[in-house]
Amino acid sequence: MKNVNKHLMSSTTQQGRYVTQIIHFVHGYRKTIHDIDTWSIEQGQFTKFMLRDGRMMMINDVNVLLVEVFPEKVLNEN
Repeated sequence: MKNVNKHLMSSTTQQGRYVTQIIHFVHGYRKTIHDIDTWSIEQGQFTKFMLRDGRMMMINDVNVLLVEVFPEKVLNEN
């Protein structure tokens, strides 16, 4: 049988290693989170991810309506 490697990383990795997300919650509340490490995203009942400064965030997926994802700008960009 052929050895198949599955890429299980989040699709947000296509935006780059670090991203900003605007998370839209029920009842109109939204939160902007900067410097999310896309390589650390784990999905389940709670979506977990690390920030560039070492903090871990956990979001309860039941309360989320929409997530916007934007690539972080490179610091040395002209």
